[in-house]
Amino acid sequence: MTDKSTTGTAAPAGRDTAPAAPASLNATRSQRQTLFATGMGNALEWYDWGIYSAFAIYFATEVFNPKDPLAALLGAMAVFAVGFIARPVGGFLFGWMADHVGRRASMISTVGLASFGSLMIALVPTYNSAGAWAAVVLLIARLLQGLAHGGEMPSAQTYIAESAPAARRGLWSSLIYVSGTSGIVIGLLFGYILNLLLGKQDMQAWGWRIPFIVGGVLGLYTLIARSRMKETEAFTAAKATVREPMWPEIRKNWRSALRVIGLGVGGTVCYYVWSVSAVQQAVIIHKMDQGTALLASVLSNVVLIISLPFWGRFSDRFGRRANLLIGTGAPIVLFPLLVNTVGQSFWSLFLPATAILVLMGATLSISPAVFAEMFPTRIRTVGVAIPYAVAVAVFGGTAPYLQSWTNAAFGPSVFTIYVVLLLAISTLVAWKLPETKGKDLTK
Repeated sequence: MTDKSTTGTAAPAGRDTAPAAPASLNATRSQRQTLFATGMGNALEWYDWGIYSAFAIYFATEVFNPKDPLAALLGAMAVFAVGFIARPVGGFLFGWMADHVGRRASMISTVGLASFGSLMIALVPTYNSAGAWAAVVLLIARLLQGLAHGGEMPSAQTYIAESAPAARRGLWSSLIYVSGTSGIVIGLLFGYILNLLLGKQDMQAWGWRIPFIVGGVLGLYTLIARSRMKETEAFTAAKATVREPMWPEIRKNWRSALRVIGLGVGGTVCYYVWSVSAVQQAVIIHKMDQGTALLASVLSNVVLIISLPFWGRFSDRFGRRANLLIGTGAPIVLFPLLVNTVGQSFWSLFLPATAILVLMGATLSISPAVFAEMFPTRIRTVGVAIPYAVAVAVFGGTAPYLQSWTNAAFGPSVFTIYVVLLLAISTLVAWKLPETKGKDLTK
């Protein structure tokens, strides 16, 4: 079978062969509104996942049996992982919608469903009032969010990649992780402020619900903003052509699907460890103050955000493979060294998290561009959505639970080996990946 991800001629350096789009980030008002709506929805997805992990310490004993705090936390992390199971299904459903109905329709649907799931979590009953049904409500909410988030990321990635000029696609694509990481930062910062204002007792009783209420309300606002977006020209042009069956096209690009998984496994787990679950692990294992851990995590993610556009522009100049090899290869060496430096102080978490995340930014910043350049227009979203969701569900979704369980049962070395092996797989895939910088996305 032919792997179409390697076919097609890349555009000459500096030549823009993508659909008409602004030549720089100084876009028109309409285009800025579109970029804002795209980034806002993506930020909310990451905000949802970030606050769940960060606030699980508080609501675990409220939703699960409070007599065994460790079992309650593991139960909350298990629900976190189950939410990822729905992502491949959501990736297929909303990916199909994006490739058949439109990128815009898919992005409106995903943010609406995610907002509903966030409001469900905000209103979930306690174990004392509803017993095991409290966990059931939490599980349903997470499954709904999993469906939405399985389609949100690929749809947003495809939309940005198709809207960007070919010569600046890496830079534009960095918006996805700039907005996504901003969502995590806002969630963690929110937790830090609430922790200072309310204290542990009120946080555990009712304060943990506030971030989920805010997420749900902002999701409804983003839904309205996305309803004003325009469809990409690449999709509009492809829709006007004769449409062949989808599955034969997907089968022809099976190697690209495997590459998406291979590139995703290492970075997904490593990113979740240092950007999402670092606070939880620092507090539980190293007895770091909750507020200190939140602040360290927030600031390390801020540094990551600042680095992302620079990495995106770097790839536009030197190619995608250079970024991918830096972002997956360097953490192989640093992860085992830095994971052992975390202790009780602010700097013991901030410095290693910042070092790992900034290096990973080389890969994170250009993932939307790389994935979009692997597939033809008519299956670009679903072609990315399914393998990406599988990688995130199987490896990213289980990371917090697996880390907590292996640390308790065997110590941290087992999980470290696991992460290093996954990073090695991603580095090998990056080494074998054809260069796609400047590829024409209208085909």
